[in-house]
Amino acid sequence: MRAVSRLSVTPVKGLALHHPEQATLDEHGVAANRRFYLVREDGRLFSGLQHGPLVRVRAEWDEEADCLSLSFPDGAVVAGEVRLGEPVHTDFWRRRDVPGRVVEGPWAEALSAHASRRLRLVKADVPGAGVDVEPVTLVSEESVGELARQARRDAVDGRRFRMLLEIAGCAPHEEDSWAGRRVRIGAVLLEVGGPVPRCATTTRDPATGVRDFDTLREIAAYRGRRDGHDIDFGVYARVLEPGRIRLGDAVEPVG
Repeated sequence: MRAVSRLSVTPVKGLALHHPEQATLDEHGVAANRRFYLVREDGRLFSGLQHGPLVRVRAEWDEEADCLSLSFPDGAVVAGEVRLGEPVHTDFWRRRDVPGRVVEGPWAEALSAHASRRLRLVKADVPGAGVDVEPVTLVSEESVGELARQARRDAVDGRRFRMLLEIAGCAPHEEDSWAGRRVRIGAVLLEVGGPVPRCATTTRDPATGVRDFDTLREIAAYRGRRDGHDIDFGVYARVLEPGRIRLGDAVEPVG
């Protein structure tokens, strides 16, 4: 039986993932997921693609109180109530313009020191706006296992793909065949869209952010490149019927 095997979210794009046992999905996906993101001094988006060790910083956000806490590898913790400053607009991979407000307080300085460059922390105006394209992404454990087999590795950690949903019980890359179809997961109904084009973030160890496996070369070697360019792994989806998803929930394509 196909079932949800892992959920992955983070309040701040690029930082350490959380793996809750359940999550509520609405039109924004998980509303608190990637609500915050980082920009450079010139206003350009900054994430784990530019600095993998961001994954060693863990963010906790109390949405109701709007309090944010960042825990750093050296044990330092920076926490407080979120105060918003000037409005900004951020270009997300030349696909979307994301409006937000600069977050005032100690977080930017601490993150700048960690990344060794000047950064600003931004809170997106719209819940879930910090995702790359669509609010839901999913991949099967079997697809990750097939990548390991093709690359002649004992295993590949699926967390490196930073997908919202991981599913067990599929044929390898079966999720690709769901494009344009609806999928029921617990109380949630999704409509699966297109494939997820991958970037070099996936080449980094999900715990340390250090480059350790050339995922892009290995995926392209056995799956090719879409339109001669994109290296796809996993699929996007959007939420048609909101609700709660739990680990172990059945995953059923419908229609």
